[in-house]
Amino acid sequence: MPSIDHLGIAVRSIAEARKLYESLGLRVVHEETVAYEHVRIAMIPAGETRLELLEPTLADSPVGRFLAKHGEGLHHVAMQVENISLVLETLKARGVRLIAEEIRVGAGGHLYFFVHPASAGGVLLEICEDPPTE
Repeated sequence: MPSIDHLGIAVRSIAEARKLYESLGLRVVHEETVAYEHVRIAMIPAGETRLELLEPTLADSPVGRFLAKHGEGLHHVAMQVENISLVLETLKARGVRLIAEEIRVGAGGHLYFFVHPASAGGVLLEICEDPPTE
């Protein structure tokens, strides 16, 4: 059954944003740059889910443009699934609008694709799956 994997939060500075979460007793457990998305991420476990802080490395990146238009805040909701290829094909067959129609590899090796907000109640929805085990 799908579950919430993480909430993506666009921030101007991970270094500044993490201070709030650390003051709540949370801690960053992983940081990484996803070069082709032009974003630096920091993952913060929070109960059964995680918070993903997103800092653009380029102003004209998806997160950079989001910050310019909306300011800091909730960027996306990520749902974890068990068969991402099947989910992608099912959504395509149902005519769901996607940001891109291919599965990509993101932070920590996770597989993902995005559903356009127009098909998800105004929310950018990330569909993700844990990295393949070898």
